[in-house]
Amino acid sequence: MSNVRHLRDKTPDSEKITINLGYVDLGRIDLLVQEGFYSNRSDFIRTAIRNQLDSHVEVVAKSIERHTMELGLRDYTSADLEALKAAGEVLHVKVVGLARIAADVTPELALATIGSITVLGALQASPDVKKALAGRIM
Repeated sequence: MSNVRHLRDKTPDSEKITINLGYVDLGRIDLLVQEGFYSNRSDFIRTAIRNQLDSHVEVVAKSIERHTMELGLRDYTSADLEALKAAGEVLHVKVVGLARIAADVTPELALATIGSITVLGALQASPDVKKALAGRIM
């Protein structure tokens, strides 16, 4: 076992959710899967969600613009936060998608540089950083 090396943790590229469906809707989904329209229930649900999001693309874009949010993946590194700290600036994180605070960011550095966090999607940070920023997460 001495020759086994840990390369790196795999960062998930999606977030798991749980939904409740009525039996009739679930049966109709299963029928579509059985008929070969979808490979499984998850495939159907992902497709339905994407179609619904596509039908609201303009509304989402205008809302992002109005709220001055960043769309997609946004990483915050220790170097980024150190530069903000040196400049005496406070960061207000607004992301639609995934916001990641690097593993080497300490709770003290996060508290000194992050004023608020609004993430529509998912926030990835160490448990200590999340705990330190709990009162600033909207």
